[in-house]
Amino acid sequence: MTWPLATGLSRLGRTAPNDADGQFSIWNVSWVARTIVADPLHLFDANIFAPHKKTLAYSEANLLPGAIGVIPWWLTRNPWLTLNVALLAAFASAFVGAYLLFLLLTGSRAAAAAGGVIYAFCPYVMSHLSHIQLLFTGGIPLALYCLHRVADSCAGDQVRLKAEATPAGVVASAFRRKRAVALGLTLAAQALCCAYYGVFAGLIVGYATLVLATTRRLWTSRAWWQAIAVAAAIALAITIPVFVPFLEVQRETGFARSVEDTARWSARPIDYLVSAAHAHAPLLAYARSVGQWLEVLFPGFIAVILGTVGLALASRRREDRETALLYGSLGVLALWASFGPRAVLYRILYYLPTFSFLRAPSRLGLVVTMVLALFACVTLRALLERLPSTARTIAGALAVAAAIADVAVFPIRWERAPAIPAGYAELAHHARATLADFPFYGERIAFPLHAQYMLFSTAHWLPLVNGYSDVIPADFRRDAPILDSFPSPEAFAALARHRVRYIAVHWDMYVNRKDEIRQRLERYRRNLNVLATDDRMTLYEVLAYP
Repeated sequence: MTWPLATGLSRLGRTAPNDADGQFSIWNVSWVARTIVADPLHLFDANIFAPHKKTLAYSEANLLPGAIGVIPWWLTRNPWLTLNVALLAAFASAFVGAYLLFLLLTGSRAAAAAGGVIYAFCPYVMSHLSHIQLLFTGGIPLALYCLHRVADSCAGDQVRLKAEATPAGVVASAFRRKRAVALGLTLAAQALCCAYYGVFAGLIVGYATLVLATTRRLWTSRAWWQAIAVAAAIALAITIPVFVPFLEVQRETGFARSVEDTARWSARPIDYLVSAAHAHAPLLAYARSVGQWLEVLFPGFIAVILGTVGLALASRRREDRETALLYGSLGVLALWASFGPRAVLYRILYYLPTFSFLRAPSRLGLVVTMVLALFACVTLRALLERLPSTARTIAGALAVAAAIADVAVFPIRWERAPAIPAGYAELAHHARATLADFPFYGERIAFPLHAQYMLFSTAHWLPLVNGYSDVIPADFRRDAPILDSFPSPEAFAALARHRVRYIAVHWDMYVNRKDEIRQRLERYRRNLNVLATDDRMTLYEVLAYP
């Protein structure tokens, strides 16, 4: 599904010059993979926007993806391999999480496998290959799986209360606690992979907790509420310490998104018809003829058609009515909320804790896909049950193949890793100090171009004046247009304020201005010492500021 990534795990990725988010993901995961071992106490003091601290909290921290990348990073120091190992882990865990939930609710392995493919590789996810955090979707279905397991162990507790003191009752209680711990760890893991999905998972599990308490008559079950409390306590104990730097950044920078800000990133009806999958080309052509779209949210033909049929089937079958109620209502609420504040529901959700950090209600479309994939599994199970047992294996394999064909986008156009300038190696022989890379893109629309310097910094990890993230510090906004005038007296004054010792001038990025910049640098020859130079880049050390 990600082919041909497997042919070049150490050199392929989303690294095109205009793909700042892809470059950011590579830098981010590599920073965490390196620093969580080398200097864990300063993990959040990422090497961008120097001299600012806590800069990892300016955007998604990607702590768990970075932890997954620890071994490849320390074995190879290759940022592309580090990111790609995390990327493959994201898809694998998404499939496993969805498979476990769908298998639990339908009892059909073949249907669950097909549903897992639809969910893990849905068009929404495949449109976000540059955003490593948005690929880690497995925690949402896995948390629901764990919640169902807790509910299964608590059902009928009112009858078994007197048996708790018996050896069998003690064993059952311990087993239930283990499931509650698993639920808490899953919620925490999802939050450490992606804050968006962590918030979604917490909200969904909270909603499902109330629905299951109603359908299974657990409102008076002490064991049920104790298990939920244990899971919540574990999730909060793990995530709150990680969340503190984000609160500090919000307080220091005033960064917050108003409910009106989210309207720009809300889904539109046309978004639910957009997909880049080969099988969905006619829909994409229609969407292009209608107008602009914001997000890629079409779940796939199998999910939509079989999912709709499956909801009807589940509503009629007594054993599946709880599934129909819980997940049918969840799908409707997620669809409604994805349209943002103009549709009212998201305006209410915005005032829940942590929602002020979220920007894109449209991402709730992922939950809609999960729900439709689940009900598609219900339909597939019904179809497979009608076949003789000897034919079910072949039919199940065909169902999985159909799911792959429905959402496939391979072969994917991955870019080859750009060569990191060789001159950076010279920095290993000099004192650690702040570096500034030029050209310094000064216009707000060009700020994403600083991400290429962040990617290059994986070769040296020095503090950078450059940076790109969700939060842009006020002094960076102020000084960027000045540094854009480099070399000039005003630019050197700004560099002095940031205590810059090293300057990297990338001649290949200046294109037809190279000769002009070289001539203007002549007047500062006495102030700068050349550490390394080639046709692509010259690395200077500042001897004295003019």
